[in-house]
Amino acid sequence: MAAPDLRPGRDTDADGFIALIRACWAEYPGCILDLDGEVPELRALASYFHDQGGMLWAAESDGRIIGMVGTRPLNDDDAAWEICRMYVDGAARGIGLAAGLLRTAEDHARAAGAQRLVLWTDTRFTRAHGFYEKQGYVRQGSIRILDDISNSLEFRYAKPARGLVVEALDAAAAASAERRLAGLLVACVAEDASLEFLPPLPRDRALAFWKQTSVAVATGSRVLLVAWRDGIMAGSVTLDLATAPNQPHVAAIQKLLVDPATRRAGIGRALMRRAEQAARGHGRSILNLDTRAGSAAEALYRAESWQELGRIPGFEVDAARRACDTVFFWKPL
Repeated sequence: MAAPDLRPGRDTDADGFIALIRACWAEYPGCILDLDGEVPELRALASYFHDQGGMLWAAESDGRIIGMVGTRPLNDDDAAWEICRMYVDGAARGIGLAAGLLRTAEDHARAAGAQRLVLWTDTRFTRAHGFYEKQGYVRQGSIRILDDISNSLEFRYAKPARGLVVEALDAAAAASAERRLAGLLVACVAEDASLEFLPPLPRDRALAFWKQTSVAVATGSRVLLVAWRDGIMAGSVTLDLATAPNQPHVAAIQKLLVDPATRRAGIGRALMRRAEQAARGHGRSILNLDTRAGSAAEALYRAESWQELGRIPGFEVDAARRACDTVFFWKPL
């Protein structure tokens, strides 16, 4: 297969678009493309997107359409743009084409002023879910029911489009973020962060930790905060609310993660400040945490006015298995 050419879509691409969508839908039982009955816009899709203020792209190789994506502003939210009609031919997967298509659509939406990116995907399209989650999208809102021949149900995914944004995730969003957060945890442990794990951290173990976190979010015993920087999920922190009965006013800060590739951009500070806000919202007035002495995290906590309680010599070991002191902090809210 020749290297794909990514270009603006044209109405004359209709046959290629229809064939691509039909082939992708055929991978999932029960998905039926009723062209003229339900999606007649596919016969002139470039004009359809243009009329809605959006844009459409095609990826072509050897004269055949092997990928497509579109984006358009959402009528009910001036700050949000929808990513839609995202399809890649089965033979063209795994070469980065999907990521390139999505990045092109996202960049266009940002340039047009999008503050949030939204997409809908059929609940049966499990490969697509994994791809979008890898790109920092999380489940958000209710499942959409379509009155179509395929009896479609769709998940809504979303993420901030620009700037540094920190948001609390509900149980569904937390579950959809597990794969991306597992990657972050593995990367941070590889950098010898003080996170109770030692490198190399197996990905399945990191994933198991986040699955436990999702359960805790669902039960209300933990708050999960995630940071995006220009649409990339770049950090997280958890707030543990499962304190003793005689400590209903206390919460613990745990697992502050910042992607090593995006450090020194204010992400850790933004996460910590948002965690303090969340603690106040849950009626907590005292926070505590611990970290390895001499770490970058220790410097951040001191800069954010956390007070040292004390330290235990040799309480943990680093990646080289050398004994290190652990510093304990607290902060009144």
